[in-house]
Amino acid sequence: MNATAPATPLRVGLVGYGLAGSVFHAPLVAATDGLALDTVVTSDPGRQAQARAEFPHVRIAASPDELWARTGGADALGLVVIASPNKTHVPLATAALNAGIPVVVDKPLAATAAEARELAELAERTGTFLSVFQNRRWDNDFLTLRRLLADGELGEIQRFESRFERWRPQLKGGWRESGAPEEIGGLLYDLGSHVVDQALTLFGPAVRVYAEADVRRPGAEADDDTFIAITHANGIRSHLYVSATTAQLGPRFRVLGSRAGYVKYGLDPQEGALREGLRPGTGAPWGEEPEHLWGQLGSGESPLTGGGAPVPTAPGDYPAYYAAVAAALREGGPNPVTAYEAARCLDVLEAARRSSRDGVVVKIAEVVEL
Repeated sequence: MNATAPATPLRVGLVGYGLAGSVFHAPLVAATDGLALDTVVTSDPGRQAQARAEFPHVRIAASPDELWARTGGADALGLVVIASPNKTHVPLATAALNAGIPVVVDKPLAATAAEARELAELAERTGTFLSVFQNRRWDNDFLTLRRLLADGELGEIQRFESRFERWRPQLKGGWRESGAPEEIGGLLYDLGSHVVDQALTLFGPAVRVYAEADVRRPGAEADDDTFIAITHANGIRSHLYVSATTAQLGPRFRVLGSRAGYVKYGLDPQEGALREGLRPGTGAPWGEEPEHLWGQLGSGESPLTGGGAPVPTAPGDYPAYYAAVAAALREGGPNPVTAYEAARCLDVLEAARRSSRDGVVVKIAEVVEL
C-alpha cells in the first residue's frame, strides 16, 4: 500500500432519519474526513426517499438487524450512529456493542444513570468505542464562555444561568411530548440533557439538585416548562431553564462572577443552517454570527448598557464532534463525550425528576468510576 494514500473512510450506519438523523447526524457524518455515510436505517417510505434524495449513494435498510452482521471484510461498518427514539437507545446500543461495532448514541443515552453505566461497562468489556452526541458543547456561546473562563475574565464564578426557551404554545404530538414513561419524553430529558451537560462540563459534579417541572399546555402529557437548580461540589450554583411556553425569551447565558458578568442572547446558528440545508465544509463560513448578536461582558448597574462591552462570539463547531470521533477510532484519540459523562448528567436529571415530584432537594452521592 502507498504510505501516502489516504485511508479508506470508515463506513457509517445511521439508525433513524427523523430530526436528529436527517438534520444533525447525516450531514455532519458526511462532512467528516475519514467517515462515509453508508447506510440509513428507517422503515418509513417517506424518510427512505428523503435519505436517497439527500445522499444518492447511501444504502437503505428497513431494520437495524441488517447492520449487526456487517463486522468483517470490505463491507464492515466502522461506526453505527443511533438517532432513533429515546426508548430504543439502550437496546440498540447494546446490540451494537455486542457485535463489536463502535457506536455513537444521541442524547439522552438512557433513561437512567444505572443503564448508562451498564452500557459503559459493556463497552469496556467488549473493547468497543461508545460515545454520546452532545453537540451543544460546540455551540458558539458555550465555546466563547469556556474561553472567558479560561482567561479569568469573570473572576470567581458565583452563578451560572442557562436558558433553552421556546414559544410553542401548540402541541406537535409525537413521542417527545408523550407522558408514557417508556418513551422518555418531556423537556427535562430533551433540552434538559443539553443544559445539564453544559453546566457539569463547565463547573464539575453536582452535589444537590432542586427542580420544578410543570405541564403548562392544554392536552400536554409531559413536562414543557422546567427549572433545575444545581449546587456544584465547588460551590458554584447553576440555574437552568428549559421551556416551550416562554412568551418572552430570556438570555441564553447569564454568568455572574466576582469581577464581571457575561450575558448572551440568541441560539447558536448551526441548527438553523442545517435545517435550511446548508452544510459545513463547503467553503462558506460555518457557525459564525453577526456582530449585533455578540454577548456583553462587564459590570455595572446601567439599565441601558448593563455596564458591558461586546465580546466576539467564537464560531460554533458541531463538525468538531465527529472529527474527534474519527480521530478516536483511527488514531486512538480521546472520546469527545463518554458514557460515564452521560451517566453523571442522568444522575442530575433523575434527581431533578424526584425533586419536582416530591418537592425536596435531592443530594447526589459521589460515584467513583474507574
